[in-house]
Formats: sequence, C-alpha cells, structure tokens
Amino acid sequence: MNVVVVESPTKAKTINKYLGDGFTVLPSYGHVRDLPEKDGSVLPDDDFRMIYEVQEDKKKRIDEIARAVRGADRLVLATDPDREGEAISWHLLSALQDRKAIKKGLQVERVLFYEVTKPAVLEAMQSPRQLDHHLIDAYQARRALDYLVGFTLSPVLWRKLQGARSAGRVQSVALRLICEREAEIEAFVPREYWTIAVACRTERGDPFTARLAKLNGKKLDRFDLADEAQAMTAVRAIEAASFKVGSVEKKQVSRNPAPPFSTSTLQQEASRKLNFSADRTMRTAQRLFEGVNLNGEQVGLITYMRTDSVALSNDAIGQCRRWIGSRFSERHLPDKPRVFKTKTKNAQEAHEAIRPTDVFRTPKEVGRFLDDDQRRLYELIWKRTVASQMAAALLDRVIAEIDATDGSVGLRATGQTVTFPGFLELYQEGRDDPAADDEDDESRLLPPMTVGEPVKREAVTPSQHFTEPPPRFTEASLVKRMEELGIGRPSTYASILSVLQARQYVRLEQKRFVPESRGRIVVAFLTSFFDQYVQPDFTAKLEDQLDDVASGEVDWRAVLRAFWDPFKARIEDVKERRVAEVIDALNDALASRLFPPREDGSNPRICPTCGTGQLSLKIGKFGAFVGCSNYPECRFTRQLDVPTGDADAAESKDRLLGSDPDNAEEVWLKVGRFGPYVQRGSGETAKRSSLPPNVKPDELDLETALKLLALPREVGIDPESGKPITAGINRFGPFVQLDKRFVRLGPDEDVLTVGINRAIALLREPPARGQRAAPAALKELGSHPDNGQPIQLFAGRFGPYVKCGDVNASLPKSMSPDTLDLTTAARLIDERAARGPSAKKPKRTAAKKAPVKKQAGGEAAGKTAKNGKTTAKTAPAKAKAVADSETEPAASAAPAAKPARRTAAKRA
Repeated sequence: MNVVVVESPTKAKTINKYLGDGFTVLPSYGHVRDLPEKDGSVLPDDDFRMIYEVQEDKKKRIDEIARAVRGADRLVLATDPDREGEAISWHLLSALQDRKAIKKGLQVERVLFYEVTKPAVLEAMQSPRQLDHHLIDAYQARRALDYLVGFTLSPVLWRKLQGARSAGRVQSVALRLICEREAEIEAFVPREYWTIAVACRTERGDPFTARLAKLNGKKLDRFDLADEAQAMTAVRAIEAASFKVGSVEKKQVSRNPAPPFSTSTLQQEASRKLNFSADRTMRTAQRLFEGVNLNGEQVGLITYMRTDSVALSNDAIGQCRRWIGSRFSERHLPDKPRVFKTKTKNAQEAHEAIRPTDVFRTPKEVGRFLDDDQRRLYELIWKRTVASQMAAALLDRVIAEIDATDGSVGLRATGQTVTFPGFLELYQEGRDDPAADDEDDESRLLPPMTVGEPVKREAVTPSQHFTEPPPRFTEASLVKRMEELGIGRPSTYASILSVLQARQYVRLEQKRFVPESRGRIVVAFLTSFFDQYVQPDFTAKLEDQLDDVASGEVDWRAVLRAFWDPFKARIEDVKERRVAEVIDALNDALASRLFPPREDGSNPRICPTCGTGQLSLKIGKFGAFVGCSNYPECRFTRQLDVPTGDADAAESKDRLLGSDPDNAEEVWLKVGRFGPYVQRGSGETAKRSSLPPNVKPDELDLETALKLLALPREVGIDPESGKPITAGINRFGPFVQLDKRFVRLGPDEDVLTVGINRAIALLREPPARGQRAAPAALKELGSHPDNGQPIQLFAGRFGPYVKCGDVNASLPKSMSPDTLDLTTAARLIDERAARGPSAKKPKRTAAKKAPVKKQAGGEAAGKTAKNGKTTAKTAPAKAKAVADSETEPAASAAPAAKPARRTAAKRA
C-alpha cells in the first residue's frame, strides 16, 4: 500500500480519486510541529538548537498517519511545492520517526504537485525525489530569526512602552514604510501653479483643446505660472494673438501585455480591480488550487498560487495560442510565443506563474460552479494569462503645435487613438494612482490638421492647481513596494498586512493604510534604538542570505550567528536604558507631530495651561497622550490624534462657564486625553460629563453644561413594563435605557431632548441594531463545507476564536491564527458543536479574605525590604512574542507583570 500525505482534506479527496486503488491519501492539515511559544525554544548558546513540539491539535492526526504508515510499503510526502511545504513534510517525517512509525525498508519520497489535475498528479508521482535539506535549513533559519527577534525585542518593547504589542522582524519594516510615508504627507508643503486650456477650432470648424506651452517665445515649465497674476498675464497674451498650425507629429507606438501573475502581482491587481484584501485573495486562490466540483468531478482550476515566477510552461503557452487563434483574428496572435522572465531578485518557490490549469475552461463555462469570489478571481487569472500571449496593441499618437503668428505664444494639443487593440480587447492592467488629467487618455482625439492652416481661438480657461503629497499606501502599492525592496516573500505578504491591522498599528481608510498613534510610537522606538534592524536594506540583505542558504551556498547557523551576536548586545544595552531616556528619544523622533510650531512663534513645548511646565509624551494604560511635566498641579493633556499647533492652546485650556445657581459651584469646560468634558466642583466629589457628538466645545454654554451634568434623566415610563426609561452618556456615548437594555443614540439624536416616543421606538428595535457594534472579524475564512454559513476569525478576551452561526470555537494555544485555514476552522467548529452547550458553573460565594499577617517590622507578608524601601515581589512575565515568517506563528503578547496595588495611605 502507498500512503500519500498532502496538506488539506479537499486536496486529499481529489488526489485519492486520481490515484485510485492501492493509495491512501491523508491530510496533515498544515504544520504538525512548531516551536513552543515560550522562551528557550531556540538555544543560541547550543549552536541554535531548536526544540520543536507536536501541536496539541495535531496529535490525533499524527496517530492516524502513523497507523496507516505502519502497514505501508511507501510513504509519499506531497505537501505544497514551496519552502514551507518542504518544511511541513520534514516536520511530519520527524514526528513519525519519533513515534517509531517509520519501519526499516519503508520507501520515503517527496513529490511536488504544481496543479491538482489528473495528468499533473500522475506525472509527479513518476518523478519523486528526496527531501531538500537546503530548503529545510532556510526555513529553520527564518523561523529561528523570527523567534529570536520576537522573544527578545518584544519584551523590551513592552517594558519601555506600556500597551505596545509585539515587534516582528519583517512586519516592523512594513510598518516603518507606512509611517514614513505618513510623515512625508504631513511635512508636504503644497506648491501653487496654473495651467491654461484654450478651446480651438480648425479651419473646417472641428473643435479641439490645446494647452499653453510657450510664452514670450520661452517653453513653460510646470511652475512658471506660479500665481493668478502671472496666469492672467498669459491669458491676455493668448487673447491678443492669432494662431496657426505650426507642426503636426504623428507616431505609432506599441503597448505589450503584462506577464502572467506572480503572488504579489495577483494580490495587487485583485486589490485594484476586485477590492480584495491580500488575505482574501490568497484564501480564494487556495480554494481554486485545491479543487472545485465541476459536474461531480473535483478539479483544481489554477496552478500553485505562491510563486515569484512569471514563466509559463510550453503546454500552457500552446493552450493560450490555440484558444487565441480560435477566437480572434490571425493578427491577434504574435508570430512567436511570448517568454517572460522573472525580474524579482532571488525568485523562488514554484517554477511557474499562476495560471489556469486548462485555458479551455473559460470563466463563462466554469463560473456557474463557483462562488462569487472564486468566479471573479478565476476570471482575472484567466484573462491575464491568455492576454499575456496576445499581440501588442498599436496606438497612434499625435502632437500638434499651435503657434501665434508673431511667435510670442505657443499652444500644444495631444491626442491618441487605438489603431489595433491587440491584447486590450481582452484585458488591461490596472493602476494604483491614475492621473486625473492623464494626457495619454485613449479617448482623446484630434481632428485632421495641416501645417500652416489658421486656427480659431475661442474660450481661454485658466486653472489653479496645487502639487499633491505622495499617496498613502494601498494594499496593492505596499505589496509592490515590499517586493521592489526585497522584503518578505510570497507566502508572507498577506500575513504581514493582516497582522499590522490586527495589532492596531494601522487602519484602512478608503482602501489606504493610515498609521495609528500606537504604530507610530513603536516605529519611533525601533528607529531610535534598533534602526539598523528595521532598515529595508538590512532586511532585504538578510532575505538574500536566506536564499543563499536555500541554494546550499551558505550554512544556516553562520547566518544566525552573524545576526544574533550584535543584536543580542544591542538588546542588553537598551534594557539598561531608563524609561525617561526612552521618552526623551521619542519626543525627539516625534517632535514635528507632538509639538508642531505655533503661529505666534512661542516654544511649542511650553504647556499652554500653566505656562511653566514642559509638554512631553506620556504612556498610560489606555494609550499615549501629551501631558504637562507639572502634573498633578497642572492637568493639561492632549490626545495624539487631535490636530495640534495653536489649537492645543485654544481647545485644551480650561474655560469657566459660570456657577451652578443651586450650589454656587463653578462649572468648567475641560479637555482630557479622551476629549472635552464638563465638570462641576473640584476634587474627587466633582461631577463630570462627556460632551455628546452634537455639542461643540466652543458653542457650549452654562445652561447646556448644567443639563449634561444632570444626566442621566428620566425620559418617561414604558407603557408595557411600567418601568422608567432614562437617557444618559457613558463611555460608549449617548444612550437610552430601559431596565438592563441599553440602546446607543445615533449622531442625529440629542440625549438632552430625545422624547418618550422616540426612546420607545429605539428600544423596540431588534437588539442587533441597538446594541454595541459587534467586534470586527480579523479574517473571513470562507463558508462551512456542510451548512454554507460563513466562518470568521475573531480576537476575544481569552484569545482568538472562530465563529460559524451560533457556534464559537476557541483556538488551541498551540495553533497560530495567522496560518489558520478554512478546513481546520471547520473542524474546530464541528468538534465544538458536537460537545453541545457548555454546562453552567454553579455560583461561588465569595470567601472572606484572610487577614494579612505582618512580619517583624510591620511589613505585610509577600513583601521584602530593600534599601529601606518596601517592594512587592512580582513574578517575571513569560515573554510571548510573535514573528512574521513563512510559518506565521501566533501573534500574542503576554503583558508584563503588574506591580502590586498601592495602599490607600500611599495613594493619599
């Protein structure tokens, strides 16, 4: 008997059908071993020995494969055809050897399937090889690097920056790119310039538009018309001139098709054209690769989707040319096949581009068997592949120079026509940031003109413009930039982008990455103290070294030693730095954002409230903010995400609104780190209330403030229950309440005036609309294979979990949420559903606290005296860090140990 092991159960079923009797195909469900998430799994002092453990949820899987292997003559390891797949096969074989399941004489082979089709599978089974230990070494080097960075750098980050998350080796560089782009945008100073469009007609009356190109006999540069006065001078010169056609230049140009997709270009184009995230693109592509049911037959529709290559096999090229020849004219088919070569440095992984396994399975024919995501992505891959083998498009470009008869003014008109569409008839590549006034627009045409013919001038239209800052990164442009810099590899792009968002370092706004304050502070810390290690060039060179390991040119332990020794020394140095020193460095690195220049020229670091304190970055348990050094005497604070400058003095100064007529207590408008609020009185008994969204701080008066301080107020009595309905404001905003039911008020609702009828209507609405918004899913994993309901990944209070309908299933501690696939998630859901609802735990009565015994000297037990001071004993927190690697391990971070609570006497 032959035992074949693949990664997914879908692929296992398909391949089992292809191989037939005599073969048992079993899934491994991805990785079966990994480094335990604890310190000491990689031992640099023991020549980087790595201690792997079988993941808890994979033990049954290993047992199942071991039972099958004990009665087999041949074991075929057929995991994915890349570096990660090689590592999975190696881990599986090692786990089976540890269980003594590999008997003497068992034939162990490695087979690669680049597409899940019957011919490809049968051909691959005839060409087995042994495990490639160079690829395994490269995997181990990457895994060790990511582990060492995560478990040494992240704890330093947690100690110095309260509330910070983990710092991954490659993710930190990607975050740096996003933050540096944001800094460029903030520092950008727009520059004004003007252009002038002139409506013209030929001698035959045909209209066209020209632009001013020369003035006073001199060619105009972009900024030569710098203001309105200069533009109007040029307008008068145009209006005073007579024009004729000076020259007409015609030129034919060709445009070649783009190459077939690699992993990065697929993610970029799917983002541009389909609005897919990188993660969504890869999950959909995985399903297309593993197989789709076509009329009862499970067929893989695309080749392996993690690849740097843009090459096509001779068979694929032949299919494309035959299809093009049968659907288009002979002119659409080039004389010779197009051959594309990979430009990416150190291209690796699969040997071929992402393409359809059979070009004659057109999107129209297979679309009815696919869900919407699969259909759209398959159509994109199919069109791109076929178009790559089509003839170039031919375009006629015309440039007409329109000159004043006296030579003082010159206009230019450009046009373009497509004379032969070629590949454009099937596919056109998208762009990240197309220019709004692109002069190469294919729809712009010029009428026939002859040199010397007069031109009639009509309307002259000056237009004001300002230069634009560089655009924020989209998922597509960030992946493209990372690929250009040599950062990461095909299997890591999607994970890098999703983890940055999951850690709340960045957010997506209008499909573009915006760094959060937390992310910018982390980058400022890393660039201040670990700049070398988050440099794109350094990371790219390290990737090159890993590729050298994969090719057998360099020993993997040598690469680790060269990295680890100086990195460890730097870690030890930063550990000794005081937090105050770290804050000073962050103040300097973020000075332009934290302390922007004021309009009056005063020192931007002087507190606007007390006038003597120094403003500085503060790190609290709820995040970072700017505060005064004279705290607690001066309580000035400012949020990082609020516009600053002179506004901080205007918005953040306390404003006396008046006195409460009932008790003569002063009522103040104040601004804290969480925004403006009103306060009556002082000290711990002061009454406070946040401002609702519809109340602006500069419009707030004493009457409104007193109404806010009187909240919550009774709106009326519920006619059904007879209980009071109240309105108030809590940390989630304005609300109405009936018993234990809370409903948030919308931005157009006024908490001070909402009436009983509206309150009852809101409370009668379905809970989903009235309750706080559900947490956003980290991932959409796909539909459950049995019930078709969506499966989503969430981050919960007690760790990551998956949800399908009403069933929630926690992820085992050993399982990484970043590498979770649909099959594993469905299995977790099924296992949780099979166990039935959780039994309710009996309520426990609170035990009385035992009195604290005191030792000699009056100190409580559990404390020790040191240098005359009392210090709480705290157990060191276990460092638990994430790293971005091709395995994408779990990205959880253990918080540092909290100091013991201070006593009431100390607080006083």
